[in-house]
Amino acid sequence: MTLVKVNNNAPRPFSNLVDELLNEFPAFGKGWNGESFNFPPVNINETADAYHLELSVPGRTKEDFKVNVENGLLTISYEKKEEAKSEDYKSVRREFSYRSFKRSFSIDEQVDADGIQAKYENGLLKLLLPKKEQAKQSSRQINIG
Repeated sequence: MTLVKVNNNAPRPFSNLVDELLNEFPAFGKGWNGESFNFPPVNINETADAYHLELSVPGRTKEDFKVNVENGLLTISYEKKEEAKSEDYKSVRREFSYRSFKRSFSIDEQVDADGIQAKYENGLLKLLLPKKEQAKQSSRQINIG
């Protein structure tokens, strides 16, 4: 899996600070059609045997997601389904937001693409990307003679 190391101690460019500030206001951070560019947040962890991805996507079901691997690219997507509106049921306030999204991650030759597993529980989409046997790091004690 291709990961990017972020150095949090480095000063951030001014443009990043402006982008963060503008994304905090409701009118900004949106495309021309009003859709937000925000993706669900993801945590990526690594163990000796695998990479673990967790996407925070509450309020959905496991059938709502599509997970594909093709040409070294892991793609996770959700397509918003239109709800049938009822004449006698009127929303006074609607703050829940379920937008369509598509996230892709490059996976490298260390990942066993055939062994990728996914499950959805408690609002988290969890993916296990096992490493190939030769990519697993082994450690051993070296005796000093």
